[in-house]
Amino acid sequence: MKEKAAIIIAGVVLGLAALLLAWYGNPANMGFCIACFLRDIAGGLGLHRAEAVQYLRPEIAGLVLGAFFAALAAREFKAVGGSSPLLRFLLGLLMMVGALTFLGCPLRMILRLAGGDWNALVALPGYVLGIWVGTLFLRKGYSLGRSGPQGALNGWVAPVTALILPLLLVAAPALIFTSETGPGSMRAPLALSLGVGLLVGVAIQRTRLCTMGAIRDLILFREAQLFLGVFSIFVVALVGNLLLGKFNPGFIDQPVAHSDGLWNFLGMAVVGLGAVLAGGCPLRQLVLSGEGNSDAWFTVLGMIAGGAMMHNFGLAASGAGTTPAGRYAVIIALVLLLVIGAAHSGAAMVRRSTPTEAAGSQSKA
Repeated sequence: MKEKAAIIIAGVVLGLAALLLAWYGNPANMGFCIACFLRDIAGGLGLHRAEAVQYLRPEIAGLVLGAFFAALAAREFKAVGGSSPLLRFLLGLLMMVGALTFLGCPLRMILRLAGGDWNALVALPGYVLGIWVGTLFLRKGYSLGRSGPQGALNGWVAPVTALILPLLLVAAPALIFTSETGPGSMRAPLALSLGVGLLVGVAIQRTRLCTMGAIRDLILFREAQLFLGVFSIFVVALVGNLLLGKFNPGFIDQPVAHSDGLWNFLGMAVVGLGAVLAGGCPLRQLVLSGEGNSDAWFTVLGMIAGGAMMHNFGLAASGAGTTPAGRYAVIIALVLLLVIGAAHSGAAMVRRSTPTEAAGSQSKA
């Protein structure tokens, strides 16, 4: 009972965090979006030159550092890794292909739905379908191999990197790129963004909340504990938007969104399947990185690279819709994910593990 209450509280914290950040300057329905913020960070570091989406989002730094401090306090910080890091990098990149086709991560999908964006209603079944396909691979023994203990410095790479990002914003703004217009120019104050990120990082680390894990557990075990947290995010964001007059129902004229229904569906199917194969949604990958998991950090680096690739090659969607090249990228991503899932499943890959352990080092997703 205490665990369920903690998960619900974590969902409430995350829902309030998204509302607060959007109220103080972050884009509407994007108060807290992992994919969008990692894309902005890629731009802030000069990895892509799409001027509208460049900013070293402090929320991401706070999220990793919050998880790091919580893990240290609970004596759960462990430097582990070595479970197919290059494949995990690729999985992160492919998840970003899907996310920047839909224009948001699973968390933003929930926030968009709570803001009245019915395009997220089309994307949600795609996310569930992708996770369901992933569970088929889990049942067949899917595994990227077990992670193992590593030198302590490996675990410190992610939190130290997270610390550097806000320091660059304060001490060396001339070295980074920052949007003057577009979504990247819409940002809450640095201190608020960093502080809220820290709080969310602590809450998620203590509860293991994961959007993919919530749906995966419902499918595999009929277990709704994690889903309570996800549902809490939606309820809090919905009530907040109604009270603040920010609820805008419909498909058209939604902030940073498009109405290409098929590609919203398929984009989130890519994210769902990729999250199962990687062992956690984008939010969970950042928290695992803060706990010392270098495999998760490789996945995060893949997402950053994916954000850069999507904009450098004109693959990312925009409010005007998807691009022809971006649609091909989604199909290629789906095929690659199915190949990875099949190649690491079956009798040759079966290990003595439960389905939730089968994703290797990220079994606690």
